[in-house]
Amino acid sequence: MTGANTALNLGVFGVFVVITLFVVYRVGSRNATASDYYAAGSSFTGPQNGVALSGDFLSAASFLGITGSIAVNGYDGFLYSIGWVVSWLLGLMIIAERLRNTGRFTLGDVLAFRMRQRPVRAASAYVTLVISLFYMIAQMAGAGALIALLLDVHTSGGQAIVIAVVGVVMVLYVLVGGMKGTTWVQIIKAVLLILCVTLMSVFVLGKFGFSLSGIMEAATRNSSLGPEVLEPGVRYGGSALASLDFVSLALALVLGTASLPHVLMRFYTVPNAREARRSVVWATWVMGVFYLCTLVIGYGSLALVGSDTIKNAPGGENSAAPLLAFRIGGVVLLGIVCAVAFATILAVVAGLTLTASASFAHDVYANVIKRGQAEPKSEVRVARLTAVGVGVLAIGGGIAANGQNVAFLVGLAFALAASANLSTIIYSMFWKRFNTNGTLWAIYGGLGSCVMLIAFSPALSGTKTSVFPDVDFALFPLGNPGLASIPFSFLCGWLGTVLSREQADPAKQAEMEVRSLTGIGSGLR
Repeated sequence: MTGANTALNLGVFGVFVVITLFVVYRVGSRNATASDYYAAGSSFTGPQNGVALSGDFLSAASFLGITGSIAVNGYDGFLYSIGWVVSWLLGLMIIAERLRNTGRFTLGDVLAFRMRQRPVRAASAYVTLVISLFYMIAQMAGAGALIALLLDVHTSGGQAIVIAVVGVVMVLYVLVGGMKGTTWVQIIKAVLLILCVTLMSVFVLGKFGFSLSGIMEAATRNSSLGPEVLEPGVRYGGSALASLDFVSLALALVLGTASLPHVLMRFYTVPNAREARRSVVWATWVMGVFYLCTLVIGYGSLALVGSDTIKNAPGGENSAAPLLAFRIGGVVLLGIVCAVAFATILAVVAGLTLTASASFAHDVYANVIKRGQAEPKSEVRVARLTAVGVGVLAIGGGIAANGQNVAFLVGLAFALAASANLSTIIYSMFWKRFNTNGTLWAIYGGLGSCVMLIAFSPALSGTKTSVFPDVDFALFPLGNPGLASIPFSFLCGWLGTVLSREQADPAKQAEMEVRSLTGIGSGLR
């Protein structure tokens, strides 16, 4: 897979970068206001934003991590796909319309609407930075795995250089294009990704007479697990603790989507609540098609490549989709798949970087430090500087996490998002008594408990698949902390409210309720 085809593969990726950077430059040159930079002036339609939402959400975890997990763990790997599709129903029914009507640029706008502005905005910005960094680290790890396979780079230094290059390009997207440029990159990437996985699925099905059962039968013969690869329990079975770990993962996946800052921020790029709802519907259909294809690609990798080859390849589980592409389409299809995978990483990380930098600039700089008196140009300047800082941190984290399954790492980011944000969103919108003290307790309690449990879980140490496999300081038995940290966040929010003497502002609460249901007073088109 290396040698003569390396120039072709990197050439395809280079063409994508040049074209998208040109698009970003053209649309980004019209960023005249903070609204243009943060929310693209609310100028996108529901279908456009829905495709961009799917592009923002379908990350390296989906394309590389899930297909690899299916190829190695079979049925249990496909549970990631099911969880992420189902999670969009929560966003559609509860979050999308109300959030779009209440906020303006960031999640902090919603959480601080009827609370004391400065402490709540600061807390929201800090949480957004932490969640975005966790998510970006997973994408950077995916970039390292992909280039390790593509160029047969086994040294950690070589992979670190590649991760750094990816980080520099994604920062350029944000600095030059803002939300408009990033959105168009995500639309282009989503279309390419859907075409790619559909093409691969058709090729795989064609090799087995368009029989899914034929693929499954071949997969059992080419797996060290045998027929068990088609049954639940390979990874999340065999003991009560493993089953509990699956419940924790499922809870994080289903509840995390409606709490991810970079996904929630996309609702501000549409002009009204109707288009926000249409965005989620379009995104759900696009992602439904994609995740069905991951089933074919995952088991197709197992049937045509084999689990042992996948696990021993540079990049491990994350190499399943590229290996399958090379097996069924040779050098050309491999080049296309690798380019699409790189595009996936770049687009998602660019969206995350924009969200993190916007949250810091808008919530901390403009509303905490400058107390709402910041000039729009200075606010955008701070956002761009923050993007550079976030990019540096993401590169360092990606190098440290290189080699981990990116779907698993993203599952931790989902647990963080659900633990820190979901309780405050639900309480703010539906509990009249909820106050500033409860908001801070919920945010910091959920975030702190989740980070602490991750630090002392098998995700970080104690097993061969941990980030630090040679040491063991795991005290918490579950790989994903969602089962404990998400309910704890709701408990903290409730306790912080009932134990506080602070009274909620009934006028503000009524205004928020009317605005969230009707959009009246939002100040946006």
